[in-house]
Order: sequence, then C-alpha cells, then structure tokens
Amino acid sequence: MSPSRPGPAPASPPPRSRVAVTGAGGLIGSALVRSLRADGHDVVRLVRRPPRGAGEVEWDPRRGYVDASGLAGCDAVVHLAGAGVGERRWTEAYKREIRDSRVLGTAAVAEAVASLDEPPEVLVCGSALGYYGDTGSRAVDESAPAGDGFLPSVCVEWEGAAAAAEEAGIRVAYARTGLVVAREGGAWGRLFPLFRAGLGGRLGHGRQYWSFISLHDEVAALRHLLDTPGLAGPVNLTAPEPVTNREVTEAMGRVLRRPAFLHVPAPALRIALGDFAADVLGSQRVLPGRLLETGFRFAFPTVDAAIRAAA
Repeated sequence: MSPSRPGPAPASPPPRSRVAVTGAGGLIGSALVRSLRADGHDVVRLVRRPPRGAGEVEWDPRRGYVDASGLAGCDAVVHLAGAGVGERRWTEAYKREIRDSRVLGTAAVAEAVASLDEPPEVLVCGSALGYYGDTGSRAVDESAPAGDGFLPSVCVEWEGAAAAAEEAGIRVAYARTGLVVAREGGAWGRLFPLFRAGLGGRLGHGRQYWSFISLHDEVAALRHLLDTPGLAGPVNLTAPEPVTNREVTEAMGRVLRRPAFLHVPAPALRIALGDFAADVLGSQRVLPGRLLETGFRFAFPTVDAAIRAAA
C-alpha cells in the first residue's frame, strides 16, 4: 500500500513589517494605520512635535527635516500628509500652503529615506486625480498627460519631489486618489449631514464626473501598492465606474432615503469657494487601469455600494 500523500502545508502568516506613515492622523492615514496594526504590523507615525514614544518620529516638512534615524529598519514608507484641498477658501496664500505642504513634505521624506544605509523597499506617495485636470466626459487612465491649471501643476511638482527616492533605487508608487466616500471626513464627509437633513442636491449643472473610491477600497489599494513588487509610478485609486454629480446626488438620496432636489448654482459656488469652485464644477472621469491590471478587486465598485458602506 503506497503511503498517502501529505496535505498542503499550512499557509504561513505574512511577515511582520515596519511601516512609517505621514498624515497618520488624517482620514486615510488613520484608517491605514488601523488596518496595518490589526494585521500585526509595526507602524511608525511621523509627527510634527517631539515624539512621545518609540512609535513616533519627528519631522517638520516646512523646514525639510525628518529624523531619518527613526526610519531605520522600515520596510515601507507611506507619505500622505498635505493641507486639505477643500478645507478652506482658495486664497493665494492658501494655494501656496496647498503646494508647499505637498512639495516640501515629499522632498523631505524622499531625501530622508534615500539617505539611509538600508532604505525601505517601497515609498508610496500620496497624489491626486487633480493631475489630469478637467477631462470632461473623456475617460482617462494613468497613460494620460497632466492637465492644465493649479491642481495639475501642484500634482506634477508633488510627484517630482520624490525624485531622490527613485534615484536611490527605491520603488516609488504615486497613489492618485479620487474622492473618498467616508462619513468621517473629506469632501464626502460634508455631504452626508446635508443629505441626511434633506438639504442635498447637485452642484452646478451636475454633468461633471466624480471619480470616487470607498474608504475601505482606498486603504486596500494602498496596501496593494505596498505588497505588489514592481508596481511603481502613477496608480489611480478610484473605483472602476465614475459617475456624474447628478448620479451622486440621486444615489445619496436613494441610499439615505432623503429628498435630494436642491441645486447649488455655479455662481454661488464661485463666491463660496473661490478658485476651488473650478475644480468642484470640473469633470474627471478617471479609471483605475493599473489597479485592475495587477489583480486588485474592489469591495465596493459602485457609488451606491460605496455610500452604503460609509453610511
């Protein structure tokens, strides 16, 4: 009687990693930190004050300073810090803050990791779909060129500021994130209370495309960038089915079971938001080409599913 064949070896747990994160207190960063820690990874938070423990590293993006010694032994760095694009009215001073917080911070992080004797394997840098500018109804993926205007120019500089890390041989991925569907913060966080109160409605003509992603899928996609060897350069973090603002309005009303008949005209948005109104009223129909090519699966691919997950 021939000996029975042994069964498959039990799957080994994923190796424990040490990951440094900037912007760890923000909407996306805090969710990413929770996800990594839940899976047993060691997370180091970069903070703009004296560290309060071994899990923190001091940095000052304005001065271009990072305590690089605190990054020693990190397998990966995720850089998400930057002034909120929709937090305040776009004055010239705040536009400088948006630009400087991204470009100076990215350069500081890239130079710090490049200076290490044993640098991390991967640097994931936050970026945005603002890179593409207004695409109208035309669908674009990562092969599209940069658009025109303030946000595209910021994104070009933002990504370019990571050059030191690329030159040091570190795999660098640029996470061009869409509108994150979450009730805790971000642009969508402002929509939920309005729609729950029956005060939601379309913005401008409503035909502009919104390329969204659920918070769950955003975190999963960032981890996909960390865990996928060879995945470098720009990667669009957005659901595969962009929708118009009118369709967003209808979906919010449908999922939350509230009327959504109001309309905010374009002139009122321009008064309230300044130059940022052009981006709110602009259209970005962006597809996640490289995520899909590398086998990423969305848990919430439709806007209704993303809203339900957040609600």
